[in-house]
Amino acid sequence: MQPVGFVRRFRFWSVLTVISIYLLILVGGVVRATGSGMGCPDWPKCFGQWVPPTNINQLPADYKQVYLAQRVKKNQKLARTLASMGFKQVAGEIFAHPTQYVETDFNATKTWIEYVNRLVGVLIGIFVFITAVVAIPYWRRDRPVFWLAVGGWLLTGVQGWLGSLVVSTNLLPIMVTIHMGLALLIVAMLLYAADRAQAQPAATALTTEDWASTASPAASTNGLYTLLWLALLATFVQIVLGTQVREQIDHISAAADYLRRDTWVDQLGAVFKVHRSLSILLVLLNGYVAYQLWPLGGRLRRLVQAVLAVLGAEVVVGITLSYLALPAVVQPVHLTLATLLFGGQFLTLLAYHRAVSALQKAPLRPAHA
Repeated sequence: MQPVGFVRRFRFWSVLTVISIYLLILVGGVVRATGSGMGCPDWPKCFGQWVPPTNINQLPADYKQVYLAQRVKKNQKLARTLASMGFKQVAGEIFAHPTQYVETDFNATKTWIEYVNRLVGVLIGIFVFITAVVAIPYWRRDRPVFWLAVGGWLLTGVQGWLGSLVVSTNLLPIMVTIHMGLALLIVAMLLYAADRAQAQPAATALTTEDWASTASPAASTNGLYTLLWLALLATFVQIVLGTQVREQIDHISAAADYLRRDTWVDQLGAVFKVHRSLSILLVLLNGYVAYQLWPLGGRLRRLVQAVLAVLGAEVVVGITLSYLALPAVVQPVHLTLATLLFGGQFLTLLAYHRAVSALQKAPLRPAHA
């Protein structure tokens, strides 16, 4: 039976929005890899214009002082607000970070890279809003889908505000990390809404033979849930650590005037070593989860295959970055693959939950029925 019109519309817009968010993450990786994060010193405009300049002659001679003063004023207000809320340490870090008092030189290429990033962000904001609108019929049909879509839209607004703080604080590490974490939360919410809207429980039903093949203590329902959540959490932590490694690389590259890339990895601190070691744990953990889920077949097996493929590509890209002097073109791919891995793991968790729910609601089908 074909789904009704509003179901098809929601599926289309929710999937399109998730794809667009991944595109934005890729573009954001390009921004970081090219050092274009401060290509526009203000927000939402760029050098006070809706269409950014292409030549330094279009800016006043004292543009650095002007935008530095604006940023410091905004950060002072932010610090006072955070301090009043009890986040005194974070408030102090805003001004302890040395880059708060440094304004970058105008670079037309970097300005337009950052501007394109913002345009893609605006487009996604529109997509998320449309997704929330087409989710209205789910208020009666399936209320969690409605709230996930609306919540994703509201959090996208918060994400835009956080983006302005990332700019005003001159890419303060904690702000970049929070910004990335919220992006992953929005991805998870919209993935859940899209997946729930097109759920087909009958397609995920397990056979007696399938379930019996996983009948070991480690592969029990609770055990697999724990493993799936651990794998998802480990990937989230790995992404957060990756943002911190990226921040160290930014400092090292700036200090070296972007020369001698072959020495940058050796200068990285303990965070990089933890990030590298955690990747081994991720491979082992996801490999074991795949081993336990493989006998269940169907959609779960396809998701496991996708997760393993993305994880394998991510390992190759990570090795390339580590041993080939951090090629700039590979850096955005590394971040995008990491977020794709997170999304694949989350969908696998949802699919397993649905399979178990279907199993609990109906008798197991004979394996050769």
